[in-house]
Amino acid sequence: MTGTAIEASALTKRHGRRPALDACSFRLPTGRVCAVVGPNGAGKSTLLALAAGLDRPTEGTLTVLGTNPAKARARVAYVAQDKPLHPQLTIADTLRLGAELNPGRWDAGTAARVVGGGDLDLNARVRTLSGGQRTRVALALALGKRAELLLLDEPMADLDPLARHQLMGTLMAEAAEHGTTVVMSSHIVTELADSCDYLLLVSGGRIRLGGGIDDLVGAHRLVTGRGPESRLFPHTVVESRTTGRGLSALIRPEGPVGDDWGVEEPSLEELLLAHLRSPDTPALLTPATTARSTAGVTA
Repeated sequence: MTGTAIEASALTKRHGRRPALDACSFRLPTGRVCAVVGPNGAGKSTLLALAAGLDRPTEGTLTVLGTNPAKARARVAYVAQDKPLHPQLTIADTLRLGAELNPGRWDAGTAARVVGGGDLDLNARVRTLSGGQRTRVALALALGKRAELLLLDEPMADLDPLARHQLMGTLMAEAAEHGTTVVMSSHIVTELADSCDYLLLVSGGRIRLGGGIDDLVGAHRLVTGRGPESRLFPHTVVESRTTGRGLSALIRPEGPVGDDWGVEEPSLEELLLAHLRSPDTPALLTPATTARSTAGVTA
Protein backbone atom coordinates (compact mmCIF):
# COMPACT_ATOMS: atom_id res chain seq x y z
CA MET A 1 0.00 0.00 0.00
CA THR A 2 1.01 3.58 -0.60
CA GLY A 3 2.29 5.21 2.58
CA THR A 4 1.09 8.47 4.07
CA ALA A 5 3.17 11.62 3.87
CA ILE A 6 0.79 13.94 5.74
CA GLU A 7 -2.50 13.23 7.48
CA ALA A 8 -4.69 15.77 9.26
CA SER A 9 -7.78 15.16 11.35
CA ALA A 10 -9.92 18.14 12.41
CA LEU A 11 -6.76 20.25 12.18
CA THR A 12 -7.35 23.76 13.50
CA LYS A 13 -4.93 26.63 14.01
CA ARG A 14 -6.04 29.95 15.41
CA HIS A 15 -4.16 33.23 15.52
CA GLY A 16 -6.08 35.00 18.24
CA ARG A 17 -9.77 34.37 17.59
CA ARG A 18 -9.35 33.97 13.86
CA PRO A 19 -8.85 30.42 12.53
CA ALA A 20 -6.12 30.18 9.91
CA LEU A 21 -7.12 26.52 9.51
CA ASP A 22 -10.55 25.32 10.53
CA ALA A 23 -11.15 21.59 11.16
CA CYS A 24 -9.17 20.39 8.13
CA SER A 25 -9.10 16.64 7.49
CA PHE A 26 -7.19 15.09 4.61
CA ARG A 27 -4.54 12.53 3.70
CA LEU A 28 -1.63 12.95 1.27
CA PRO A 29 -0.08 9.68 0.02
CA THR A 30 3.70 9.43 -0.30
CA GLY A 31 5.43 9.91 -3.61
CA ARG A 32 3.08 12.60 -4.92
CA VAL A 33 3.87 16.11 -6.11
CA CYS A 34 1.12 18.12 -4.44
CA ALA A 35 0.07 21.68 -5.23
CA VAL A 36 -1.43 23.67 -2.37
CA VAL A 37 -3.44 26.53 -3.84
CA GLY A 38 -5.85 29.14 -2.58
CA PRO A 39 -6.25 32.89 -2.10
CA ASN A 40 -3.96 34.95 0.11
CA GLY A 41 -4.71 34.31 3.77
CA ALA A 42 -6.40 30.97 3.07
CA GLY A 43 -4.08 29.02 5.39
CA LYS A 44 -1.55 27.57 2.94
CA SER A 45 1.56 28.85 4.73
CA THR A 46 0.10 27.88 8.11
CA LEU A 47 -0.44 24.32 6.89
CA LEU A 48 3.14 24.01 5.61
CA ALA A 49 4.61 25.50 8.80
CA LEU A 50 2.63 23.03 10.91
CA ALA A 51 3.83 20.13 8.77
CA ALA A 52 7.40 21.37 9.14
CA GLY A 53 7.05 21.25 12.93
CA LEU A 54 7.55 25.00 13.31
CA ASP A 55 4.17 25.54 14.97
CA ARG A 56 1.59 23.47 16.82
CA PRO A 57 -2.11 22.97 16.09
CA THR A 58 -4.67 24.64 18.31
CA GLU A 59 -6.89 21.59 17.94
CA GLY A 60 -6.92 18.33 16.02
CA THR A 61 -4.01 16.16 14.94
CA LEU A 62 -1.35 16.20 12.24
CA THR A 63 1.07 13.40 11.42
CA VAL A 64 4.03 13.63 9.05
CA LEU A 65 5.64 10.47 7.66
CA GLY A 66 3.79 8.44 10.26
CA THR A 67 4.83 10.43 13.32
CA ASN A 68 4.46 13.90 14.82
CA PRO A 69 6.07 16.72 12.83
CA ALA A 70 8.80 17.42 15.41
CA LYS A 71 10.03 13.82 15.28
CA ALA A 72 9.95 13.80 11.47
CA ARG A 73 11.98 17.00 11.11
CA ALA A 74 15.23 15.25 10.11
CA ARG A 75 13.37 13.67 7.17
CA VAL A 76 11.70 16.88 6.03
CA ALA A 77 13.05 19.92 4.16
CA TYR A 78 11.15 23.20 4.33
CA VAL A 79 11.61 26.39 2.31
CA ALA A 80 9.61 29.34 3.65
CA GLN A 81 8.34 32.23 1.52
CA ASP A 82 11.00 34.65 2.78
CA LYS A 83 13.85 32.13 2.24
CA PRO A 84 15.55 32.81 5.62
CA LEU A 85 19.31 32.34 5.30
CA HIS A 86 22.22 33.66 7.39
CA PRO A 87 23.00 36.99 5.67
CA GLN A 88 26.66 37.15 6.70
CA LEU A 89 27.58 33.70 5.42
CA THR A 90 28.89 33.11 1.92
CA ILE A 91 27.16 30.66 -0.38
CA ALA A 92 30.01 28.20 0.19
CA ASP A 93 29.67 28.59 3.98
CA THR A 94 25.90 28.06 3.67
CA LEU A 95 26.37 24.79 1.81
CA ARG A 96 28.97 23.63 4.36
CA LEU A 97 26.49 24.43 7.13
CA GLY A 98 23.90 22.32 5.33
CA ALA A 99 26.34 19.41 5.25
CA GLU A 100 27.18 19.77 8.96
CA LEU A 101 23.51 19.94 9.99
CA ASN A 102 22.58 16.87 7.96
CA PRO A 103 25.32 14.28 8.57
CA GLY A 104 24.79 11.05 6.70
CA ARG A 105 22.08 12.55 4.46
CA TRP A 106 23.79 15.45 2.69
CA ASP A 107 24.05 15.24 -1.12
CA ALA A 108 26.78 17.73 -1.95
CA GLY A 109 26.59 17.01 -5.68
CA THR A 110 22.92 17.92 -5.95
CA ALA A 111 23.35 21.10 -3.89
CA ALA A 112 26.33 22.14 -6.04
CA ARG A 113 24.38 21.53 -9.28
CA VAL A 114 21.47 23.69 -8.14
CA VAL A 115 23.77 26.56 -7.15
CA GLY A 116 25.93 26.11 -10.23
CA GLY A 117 22.92 26.43 -12.51
CA GLY A 118 22.62 30.05 -11.45
CA ASP A 119 26.26 30.90 -12.18
CA LEU A 120 26.67 32.18 -8.61
CA ASP A 121 29.92 33.21 -6.96
CA LEU A 122 30.39 30.81 -4.04
CA ASN A 123 32.27 33.53 -2.15
CA ALA A 124 29.36 35.99 -2.38
CA ARG A 125 27.63 36.71 0.92
CA VAL A 126 23.95 35.88 1.17
CA ARG A 127 23.04 39.49 2.02
CA THR A 128 24.29 40.59 -1.43
CA LEU A 129 22.09 38.16 -3.37
CA SER A 130 18.94 39.02 -5.26
CA GLY A 131 15.64 37.41 -4.31
CA GLY A 132 15.95 34.88 -7.12
CA GLN A 133 19.52 34.00 -6.13
CA ARG A 134 18.48 33.49 -2.51
CA THR A 135 15.73 31.18 -3.74
CA ARG A 136 18.28 29.10 -5.63
CA VAL A 137 20.49 28.75 -2.54
CA ALA A 138 17.49 27.86 -0.36
CA LEU A 139 16.40 25.17 -2.83
CA ALA A 140 19.97 23.85 -2.98
CA LEU A 141 19.84 23.37 0.80
CA ALA A 142 16.45 21.66 0.59
CA LEU A 143 17.45 19.28 -2.20
CA GLY A 144 20.87 18.65 -0.71
CA LYS A 145 19.25 17.40 2.48
CA ARG A 146 17.87 14.44 0.54
CA ALA A 147 14.63 14.64 2.50
CA GLU A 148 11.70 12.26 2.16
CA LEU A 149 9.27 15.21 2.17
CA LEU A 150 9.87 18.65 0.64
CA LEU A 151 7.65 21.50 1.85
CA LEU A 152 7.98 24.53 -0.42
CA ASP A 153 6.05 27.74 0.24
CA GLU A 154 5.83 29.79 -2.98
CA PRO A 155 9.29 28.53 -3.97
CA MET A 156 9.49 30.03 -7.46
CA ALA A 157 7.90 33.44 -6.88
CA ASP A 158 11.20 35.38 -7.07
CA LEU A 159 12.54 33.65 -10.18
CA ASP A 160 12.42 34.78 -13.79
CA PRO A 161 10.58 32.42 -16.20
CA LEU A 162 13.74 30.70 -17.47
CA ALA A 163 15.16 30.08 -13.99
CA ARG A 164 11.74 28.92 -12.80
CA HIS A 165 11.55 26.41 -15.65
CA GLN A 166 15.08 25.13 -15.02
CA LEU A 167 14.67 24.75 -11.26
CA MET A 168 11.25 23.16 -11.58
CA GLY A 169 12.77 20.62 -13.95
CA THR A 170 15.55 19.89 -11.45
CA LEU A 171 13.05 19.58 -8.61
CA MET A 172 10.81 17.18 -10.54
CA ALA A 173 13.75 15.05 -11.69
CA GLU A 174 15.05 14.71 -8.14
CA ALA A 175 11.58 13.84 -6.84
CA ALA A 176 11.09 11.20 -9.52
CA GLU A 177 14.52 9.63 -9.01
CA HIS A 178 14.25 9.34 -5.22
CA GLY A 179 10.49 9.01 -4.74
CA THR A 180 10.39 12.25 -2.76
CA THR A 181 7.00 13.66 -1.77
CA VAL A 182 6.75 17.34 -2.70
CA VAL A 183 4.18 19.76 -1.29
CA MET A 184 4.34 23.14 -2.98
CA SER A 185 2.17 26.22 -2.68
CA SER A 186 1.97 28.42 -5.75
CA HIS A 187 -0.22 30.92 -7.58
CA ILE A 188 1.12 29.97 -11.03
CA VAL A 189 -1.51 27.59 -12.40
CA THR A 190 0.43 26.63 -15.55
CA GLU A 191 3.37 25.64 -13.33
CA LEU A 192 1.09 23.42 -11.28
CA ALA A 193 -0.60 21.78 -14.26
CA ASP A 194 2.76 20.86 -15.81
CA SER A 195 4.48 19.68 -12.63
CA CYS A 196 2.02 18.46 -10.01
CA ASP A 197 -0.17 15.37 -9.91
CA TYR A 198 -2.03 16.12 -6.67
CA LEU A 199 -4.02 19.08 -5.42
CA LEU A 200 -5.20 20.61 -2.16
CA LEU A 201 -7.36 23.69 -2.62
CA VAL A 202 -7.51 25.69 0.62
CA SER A 203 -10.13 28.38 1.04
CA GLY A 204 -11.42 29.98 4.22
CA GLY A 205 -9.14 27.74 6.27
CA ARG A 206 -10.70 24.55 4.90
CA ILE A 207 -9.85 21.98 2.25
CA ARG A 208 -12.30 22.53 -0.61
CA LEU A 209 -10.76 20.10 -3.12
CA GLY A 210 -8.31 17.29 -2.51
CA GLY A 211 -6.99 14.45 -4.66
CA GLY A 212 -5.22 13.55 -7.87
CA ILE A 213 -5.50 16.38 -10.39
CA ASP A 214 -6.73 14.05 -13.14
CA ASP A 215 -9.37 12.62 -10.79
CA LEU A 216 -10.60 16.05 -9.71
CA VAL A 217 -10.74 17.44 -13.23
CA GLY A 218 -12.44 14.26 -14.41
CA ALA A 219 -15.13 14.64 -11.74
CA HIS A 220 -16.27 17.93 -13.32
CA ARG A 221 -17.70 19.01 -16.66
CA LEU A 222 -18.22 22.33 -18.42
CA VAL A 223 -21.67 22.38 -19.98
CA THR A 224 -23.35 24.89 -22.27
CA GLY A 225 -26.98 25.06 -23.36
CA ARG A 226 -30.22 26.98 -23.18
CA GLY A 227 -32.64 27.46 -20.36
CA PRO A 228 -32.50 28.04 -16.60
CA GLU A 229 -30.02 26.50 -14.18
CA SER A 230 -32.81 24.30 -12.80
CA ARG A 231 -32.47 22.18 -15.95
CA LEU A 232 -29.16 20.91 -14.54
CA PHE A 233 -30.84 19.14 -11.61
CA PRO A 234 -29.72 16.73 -10.06
CA HIS A 235 -26.10 17.65 -10.90
CA THR A 236 -24.03 19.72 -8.44
CA VAL A 237 -23.58 23.16 -9.99
CA VAL A 238 -20.29 24.74 -8.90
CA GLU A 239 -20.76 27.91 -10.94
CA SER A 240 -23.12 29.06 -13.70
CA ARG A 241 -23.30 32.08 -15.98
CA THR A 242 -26.06 33.33 -18.24
CA THR A 243 -25.12 34.98 -21.52
CA GLY A 244 -28.07 36.04 -23.66
CA ARG A 245 -30.31 33.00 -23.94
CA GLY A 246 -27.48 30.61 -23.17
CA LEU A 247 -26.18 29.10 -19.95
CA SER A 248 -22.67 27.86 -19.20
CA ALA A 249 -21.86 26.02 -15.98
CA LEU A 250 -19.21 23.96 -14.24
CA ILE A 251 -20.89 20.92 -12.73
CA ARG A 252 -20.18 17.65 -10.96
CA PRO A 253 -22.33 15.22 -12.94
CA GLU A 254 -24.66 12.94 -10.99
CA GLY A 255 -25.31 10.65 -13.93
CA PRO A 256 -25.62 11.33 -17.69
CA VAL A 257 -25.91 14.90 -18.94
CA GLY A 258 -28.69 15.44 -21.47
CA ASP A 259 -27.89 15.31 -25.19
CA ASP A 260 -29.02 18.92 -25.63
CA TRP A 261 -26.07 20.14 -23.54
CA GLY A 262 -22.60 20.76 -24.93
CA VAL A 263 -20.18 18.96 -22.61
CA GLU A 264 -16.39 19.21 -22.26
CA GLU A 265 -13.73 18.64 -19.63
CA PRO A 266 -12.55 21.79 -17.84
CA SER A 267 -8.93 22.88 -17.61
CA LEU A 268 -7.26 22.95 -14.20
CA GLU A 269 -7.39 26.76 -14.26
CA GLU A 270 -11.13 26.78 -15.03
CA LEU A 271 -11.72 24.30 -12.22
CA LEU A 272 -9.75 26.27 -9.63
CA LEU A 273 -11.20 29.67 -10.54
CA ALA A 274 -14.77 28.37 -10.44
CA HIS A 275 -14.29 26.86 -6.98
CA LEU A 276 -12.54 29.98 -5.68
CA ARG A 277 -15.46 32.10 -6.90
CA SER A 278 -17.95 29.68 -5.34
CA PRO A 279 -16.71 29.00 -1.79
CA ASP A 280 -20.07 27.54 -0.66
CA THR A 281 -19.81 24.57 -3.04
CA PRO A 282 -19.61 21.30 -1.07
CA ALA A 283 -16.04 20.09 -0.58
CA LEU A 284 -14.78 17.21 -2.72
CA LEU A 285 -12.04 14.83 -1.56
CA THR A 286 -11.18 11.70 -3.51
CA PRO A 287 -11.05 8.41 -1.54
CA ALA A 288 -7.23 8.44 -1.37
CA THR A 289 -7.32 11.93 0.15
CA THR A 290 -10.01 11.31 2.77
CA ALA A 291 -8.42 11.03 6.20
CA ARG A 292 -8.79 7.48 7.47
CA SER A 293 -10.21 8.64 10.79
CA THR A 294 -12.87 10.86 9.25
CA ALA A 295 -15.75 10.55 6.83
CA GLY A 296 -15.91 12.96 3.92
CA VAL A 297 -17.40 13.67 0.54
CA THR A 298 -15.74 11.41 -2.00
CA ALA A 299 -15.49 11.42 -5.77
